[in-house]
Amino acid sequence: MYTDMFGKTRMKINLHLHTSESDGWKFPEEAAEIYKNAGYDAVAITDHWKVSNSGTINGLRILSGVEYNINKSDSSVGVYHILGIGQKRQPSIADYPQAQPVIDEINRCGGIAVLAHPAWCLNTVEQMKKLRGISAVEIYNSVSDSHQSSRPYAGHFVDTCANSNMIFPLIAADDTHYYDEGDCTKSFIMLECDKDATDDQILSAIKAGKFYSSQGPEIHIIRDRNDIVINCTPSSRISLFSNLVWGEDYCIREKGVTQMRHRIAPDEKFIRAEVTDEHGNKAWSNIIKL
Repeated sequence: MYTDMFGKTRMKINLHLHTSESDGWKFPEEAAEIYKNAGYDAVAITDHWKVSNSGTINGLRILSGVEYNINKSDSSVGVYHILGIGQKRQPSIADYPQAQPVIDEINRCGGIAVLAHPAWCLNTVEQMKKLRGISAVEIYNSVSDSHQSSRPYAGHFVDTCANSNMIFPLIAADDTHYYDEGDCTKSFIMLECDKDATDDQILSAIKAGKFYSSQGPEIHIIRDRNDIVINCTPSSRISLFSNLVWGEDYCIREKGVTQMRHRIAPDEKFIRAEVTDEHGNKAWSNIIKL
């Protein structure tokens, strides 16, 4: 557990991880040891089409998880990878050919459905408008910038969704396969919760967006009347993103910057923030609807 700059207790979690039970390069026991030694409080083991159980492995808390991949590789016909986190019973999904029945079954089984790496899958706003029951979206996916992939960041996707009034909590995750510097212990969420939080309380906090996503920096965003205030650990850049394509105070580049205050413009409908530290590590806030 960690204490943030405002004294709140947070849990460091990777919500997307594969093991030898599907196409990961480590056994579950090895994966748990790696993440425990890196200071993680919990991970979700999300092997393809195989639901893991909640519990502990080698002293690391494990959240029940699974990844369902719908369609193969041709994004022109729609490719969806959907995580099921925290399911309490085994879902009946093997014969489902479409995304919506998968999402429905995850929710029916007491889990939350997360849209994984939408940039990598070239998911579109039009596709999202047809789906119901998604609880969160990955804004960054480490393995999608590793080995043969180069589309890790879904900022354009989440912003265009927000333009259509579809706002989701934004998760950064590793999607660990190779267990190298490209996809292992790199991206995570920092979830506000007590050390003895139940699985249900963790899922509720994720759905409520009570976390920030990061590769190292700390980031907090609040609305203060007519202003948006961002506080962060010392960084080299703070950037804002909204439905407006530019703004005079949308970016600060300054060594050691720790705060930014933005006056809300009349036409702004949503806003989120991103910080970058001197090593290039990033952190992402969730979206504030205005």
